[in-house]
Amino acid sequence: MARMTMIEALRDALDVAMGRDNRVIVFGEDAGYFGGVFRVTSGLQKKYGPTRCFDTPINESGIVGAGIGMAAYGLRPVVEIQFADYVYPAYDQIVSEAARLRYRSNGEFTCPMVIRMPTGGGIFGGQTHSQSPEALFTHVTGLKVVVPSNPQDAKGLLLSAIEDPDPVIFMEPKRLYNGPFDGHHERPVASWKNHPFGEVEPGHYTVPLGKAAIRREGSAVTVLTYGTMVHVAEAAAEETGVDAEVIDLRTLLPLDLEAVTASVRKTGRCVIVHEATLTSGFGAELAALVQQECFYHLEAPVRRVAGWDTPYPHVHEWSYFPGPARVGAALTSIMEA
Repeated sequence: MARMTMIEALRDALDVAMGRDNRVIVFGEDAGYFGGVFRVTSGLQKKYGPTRCFDTPINESGIVGAGIGMAAYGLRPVVEIQFADYVYPAYDQIVSEAARLRYRSNGEFTCPMVIRMPTGGGIFGGQTHSQSPEALFTHVTGLKVVVPSNPQDAKGLLLSAIEDPDPVIFMEPKRLYNGPFDGHHERPVASWKNHPFGEVEPGHYTVPLGKAAIRREGSAVTVLTYGTMVHVAEAAAEETGVDAEVIDLRTLLPLDLEAVTASVRKTGRCVIVHEATLTSGFGAELAALVQQECFYHLEAPVRRVAGWDTPYPHVHEWSYFPGPARVGAALTSIMEA
C-alpha cells in the first residue's frame, strides 16, 4: 500500500487508466500543461502528449459538449470542471445530451464519460468556489453520481467511473484533497504520513459504483453521509459517545438502498448529514426512502443536519458546515426521542 493524498490518488487513477486504454482522454481548463488548479492532472500531458491531455478555453458548455461527442464516437473522455460552481453553463449539455444519449438513440450510442469537479468548501473560496450541487445531478435519470471520502476509494471509484458505459458525475471534496481530515479540525491534520487515510493500493483496482461502506459500526443510530461529512460524523460519534453506525454512501446514484435499510432496521434511528443546503438537498431523498422502507423499525423521526438555507456565507464558512458539535447534538437528541 502506498501513501497518497486524494490528489495523488486521483492522478494515479488517471495515469493507470490512460496507460491501459488509449481511448481515455483528459482535458479541461488548465488541465494540460499546468496540471489543473489543484494539480490533479499534473504530469499527464508530459507523459501522454497534448492529444491525450490538453487545455481548453473557459467554456464549460463546450468542454462537456466536446466530451459527449468524443464519447459517442467511442473515446472515454474525462473532463475537468475547475470548480463545481462552474458547471452550471454545462448543465443543459449534461441533462439534455449526456444523460439521454443511450435512451434517445435506443442504445445505438452511449456516453462513457466522466465529469470531474472539486466540490464543497473549506478553502475560503467564497460563494463561487465552494458549492455542493450534487442534488442537481441525482435528480437526473441517466447519470451516476459519485462522492469519495478517502484516497483509496477515490482512485478505485474513478477507475470504475472511467470504465463505466454511462456518464458519471465525479465530485471531489476539496477539504479532503491534501491529507487526512479527522473531522475534529477545520483542516487536514499536519502529520499524516502514518495515517491510514492515505493508504492506496498500487496499480489497477476498482471500487464498484452503487456500493456503500460501513465506516464505523454501531447499534444505536445510523448516520447516512458522504464525502467530507463522513469524517465529521465519525468525530461526532467519538465526542458524544453515541454508538453510531456511520454509512459512507460513496455513490449517491445509484444508491445502495440495501445497505441503508439494513443499517436503519438494525438501529431504529437515522441521522442524515451533508454539507449542501438543507432544503431539497440529497438528504431529503434519503429521509423519504428511510421513511418508506423502514417506517415500522423507526424509534424516532429521521433527523437531517446540513448547510444553511442561504447563499454560501464566506465570512461564516466554518459555522455553515455541519461540524462535530451540530452532528453530535443531533445524535444526542435522537437518542432521547
